[in-house]
Amino acid sequence: MVALLCGLSDAESRAALPADAVEFFETKIRPVLAQDCYECHRTGGKRKAGLALDHRQALRDGGDSGPAISPGDPAASLLLQAIRHEHDDLKMPKAGAKLEPAVIADFERWVKMGAPDPRDAPPSDAQVAADTDWTAVMQRRKNWWSFSPIRKPALPPTATRNVSTHPVDLFIGAKLAAAKLTPAPRADPLTLLRRLSFALRGLPPSAEEVAALGKTLERAAFAARVEEFLASPRFGERWARHWMDWTRYADTHGSEGDAPVAYAWRYRDYLIRALNADVPYDQLVREHLAGDLLGTPRLNAALGLNESALGIGHLRMVLHGFAPTDALEELGRFTDDQINTVSKAFLGLTVSCARCHNHKFDPISQRDFSSWYGIFTSTAPATVAVDAPSPTEPALRAEIAQTKDALRGVLATAWREDADALAEKFRAPTASLTKAIGEAKLPAALLHPFWRLGQDNPPADPLSPWRTKQSRASSDNAGRPALPHWELGRTTDFA
Repeated sequence: MVALLCGLSDAESRAALPADAVEFFETKIRPVLAQDCYECHRTGGKRKAGLALDHRQALRDGGDSGPAISPGDPAASLLLQAIRHEHDDLKMPKAGAKLEPAVIADFERWVKMGAPDPRDAPPSDAQVAADTDWTAVMQRRKNWWSFSPIRKPALPPTATRNVSTHPVDLFIGAKLAAAKLTPAPRADPLTLLRRLSFALRGLPPSAEEVAALGKTLERAAFAARVEEFLASPRFGERWARHWMDWTRYADTHGSEGDAPVAYAWRYRDYLIRALNADVPYDQLVREHLAGDLLGTPRLNAALGLNESALGIGHLRMVLHGFAPTDALEELGRFTDDQINTVSKAFLGLTVSCARCHNHKFDPISQRDFSSWYGIFTSTAPATVAVDAPSPTEPALRAEIAQTKDALRGVLATAWREDADALAEKFRAPTASLTKAIGEAKLPAALLHPFWRLGQDNPPADPLSPWRTKQSRASSDNAGRPALPHWELGRTTDFA
């Protein structure tokens, strides 16, 4: 087959190529050329260094430096040298990261096959648009190893001495053997104990623990120490620090004012308690994204806390200017920071890179970023109550409801009694009431009608200013339910 393909003339066509060769080119080679190379090397567009890679003849002719490929000889092919970054001044793609090793291996295999290429002519603008459309780009990126399901490979044989039979050690041993390296000797008991203590508790072993160590740390004793250190309160303190690094914990906002983050310590202590209580990871993620909305929150009866509601505390620890001059710009800044932090911490992806354009490397579009942005801006910074519901709360609520009804009755009685006595108060006003009426010269004043009645020529309708104002308000509020005119005498309005 190789001899046949290498002998094909420049007039080769799709029909002259074996079906498997065409399939390999279309699935492994063309998408990479279109998505990573056409922008700078296309017949109908940019043709940097005189090179076009969008059809067979242009690829064979090459550019200013000569033919791009030597069919059958990857080592002599300039295109392969460029994508391997073998020369400082000849690296492709120039504006992006180096292609993945698997993609480079596909190109090497393709050139060894004789570089079969069914493209007889340069693609049209519509074809280029289809090949470089975001859907096509994302489909290719979704096939990366990091987005593939986890596989369970066969274990390598034990090829190196002093390597245990643990699966992880077997893989390490195989790599050591391939590199002709000798594994380091086993750690002595004290070194092993120190490593374990620092890893799990962040502290060196105590003098008592060292004294009790003895000369060996057998598997059973080692396992017992692991359980002991995991049960220590220091475990949560140690590993909460790692978690807080990802969520960018801080007690203050920084900036020139360095304003404190209210109740930041509650989030810190929440993490320590959660890790010490072995709360599952998926539960912690739910609490970090919507802990205050969970229908069945995780409650801490001993402390009287709704632990789940504390999880969202990390969303407040984002960039904040001390005195922003543009509130909308500030909102965009800290929302972007929330997206950046959450996507890195829980997905290992830089979703924030797609704020202004489709991601340059990952299968993340600008549309994806906008979706995240809509979710995060639909919330607002706030101080939420994290008290756990009391077992007696339902009974207290019922008692409060009864008390409120009783209070309404008492207030209504007092109001009626005052209303009955109101006319008499105005017939014989006190000194303070007389003074207040004398100062109610403006129509908006509550006692203005009485001030008008006290003038030399009192109006026939002292309430006319109020009636005018009410009419204007009713007219302004027509068709605007956001500004209702309430009549508190109506039961529905009062409620």
